[in-house]
Amino acid sequence: MKLSVIVPCFNEEKTIQLIINKILKQNYENKEIIIIDDCSNDNSANIIKNFDNKNIKLITNNKNYGKGYCVRKGISASNGEIILIQDADLEYEPEDYNSLINPILKGHADVVFGSRFLGSQEHRVLYFWHKVGNTLLTILSNVFSNLNLTDMECGLKAFRAESLKKINLKENRFGFEPEITLKISKLNLRIYEVGVRYFGRTYKEGKKINWKDGFSAIRCIIKYFITD
Repeated sequence: MKLSVIVPCFNEEKTIQLIINKILKQNYENKEIIIIDDCSNDNSANIIKNFDNKNIKLITNNKNYGKGYCVRKGISASNGEIILIQDADLEYEPEDYNSLINPILKGHADVVFGSRFLGSQEHRVLYFWHKVGNTLLTILSNVFSNLNLTDMECGLKAFRAESLKKINLKENRFGFEPEITLKISKLNLRIYEVGVRYFGRTYKEGKKINWKDGFSAIRCIIKYFITD
C-alpha cells in the first residue's frame, strides 16, 4: 500500500525542513509527501522547494485558509491507499507512523487516531487549561458521536483513502478535527486509537490554536451531529 502524508504548513520555517527529513527517513518506502503551504509569509515555501525529491509535492495556496482547507487540498492530490495527516510543527513524531498505520495494514482498522493521553509515550508538560479544554471537547464529541476516544483533537491521524475520500469535508480551520470525528462516527468504519508522543510547543514557540478554536470545535460537534 502506498502512504500519502499530508502536511499543512503555515509559517513553519523553523521546523519544516526537519519534519520533511524525518518523514523521508521513515522505513515505509512507498510514500509521497504532500505539503500544502497556506500562503506563508516566512521562508517556508522556499525551504520546501529546495528539496530535490520526486516524492515531495508542494501545493501553494493563494491566501491563508486554514488547516482544514489544506487537508482537503492534500486529499484531492493524494494517490496513496493510506492517508496520514502530519502537522508541520514537530509536535508529533513521524517515528510513530508504524504504530498508527499497522492496524490498517493488518486489516483491522479503517481509521486510526493518535492519542497524546493513551499509553506511556513521551509527553511534554504544558498548559493545564489546554488539557482541560481538550478533555472536555473529547467528552462532548464522544457524547454526540457515541465513540470512546481519549483525544479527539490529536493532530496525527491515519485513514484508508477509500474511506476518507467518501467524506465531504467543509471546515477550513481547526474545526477539521471535530468535523472528521463526527462524520466518521456516522459511517460503518472500524476506528482504532494508539498512543503517540507529543512534543507540544508554547505560543512563543509558534503555537497557533487558541480559545476561539475551542468554541468553534463545540459548534462543529453540534453542527455535524445534526447535519452531514
